[in-house]
Amino acid sequence: MGHHASAVRWGIVGCGDVTEVKSGPAFQKAEGSALVAVMRRDRAKAEDYARRHGVPRAYDDARALVDDPDIDAVYIATPPDSHAPLALLVAAAGKPCLVEKPMARGYGECEAMIAAFAAAGVPLWVAYYRRALPRFLALRDLVRSGAVGQVTSVHLHVTDRLANGEAAANWRFDPATAGAGLFYDLASHCFDLLDFLFGPITDARGVALNTGGTYAAEDVTSAVFRVGDRMTGTGTWNFNADAKADALTIAGSEGIITSPVFSDTDLVVARRNERRVLPLRNPPHVHQPLIQSIVDELHGHGHCESTGESGARASWVMERCLQS
Repeated sequence: MGHHASAVRWGIVGCGDVTEVKSGPAFQKAEGSALVAVMRRDRAKAEDYARRHGVPRAYDDARALVDDPDIDAVYIATPPDSHAPLALLVAAAGKPCLVEKPMARGYGECEAMIAAFAAAGVPLWVAYYRRALPRFLALRDLVRSGAVGQVTSVHLHVTDRLANGEAAANWRFDPATAGAGLFYDLASHCFDLLDFLFGPITDARGVALNTGGTYAAEDVTSAVFRVGDRMTGTGTWNFNADAKADALTIAGSEGIITSPVFSDTDLVVARRNERRVLPLRNPPHVHQPLIQSIVDELHGHGHCESTGESGARASWVMERCLQS
């Protein structure tokens, strides 16, 4: 795959909602990349996706896609309960793999995945695509250049209205499928982003409650954690609030940076009496910069920072937060 003329040929296992706009087209639009097959257990849905997106092959069996000799690399975009077994199939086939986030239902499954890919000698990446977005690359540059002095604490604030009825039946609220509730789905991005900006979170604990009773999982979680050895962090993920909101606040010795985690809004740097606004926006397919970095690495240049190791760290932190 080192030759630039040959595209990395991808297969997608689980071509659901996330693959329609966020990721799917990016495998076709990234330079040196091609999407050659998709798989869903419902063959009609797989064929419909393939037809609409101009993908040559559709499968209803994951193993058949993974074993297809014309597929170089596999993207797993199923719910978390099948990430580990599917990733192990890909490792056994000796193929590079990109798996959706959260990486698995728990840290133990993540460790098993990392070990399998290490043994197979092929790379494993996790779809924490914020690591490659312009906003967060700029944010990391601001932090590293001392824009607000020494960063001493961070705070995450994520809220939404309570899901009920049919919405509460989604797999994201079912611990058997997701590993926990919406906390795993959204806090995973938050913790991975902090890992990207500042390095590993070294200690974490939390309090998780079910306050609304419309589904079995936690709906409000608060956490306190340490980043490296010189920074503290706190976060609240409240999914029984009056509105949707999200913010990352980075407090330094000389100022404060506020950034969205999920919404496509501005970065604001406030230092004493000056205020700088950086109106950075997301690309149309938010996964594309990350996918480009993976494809580049497979072509022998560049490196994607969202690995199995980093992905597992986010799962480790979340597990610690829910141990109460």
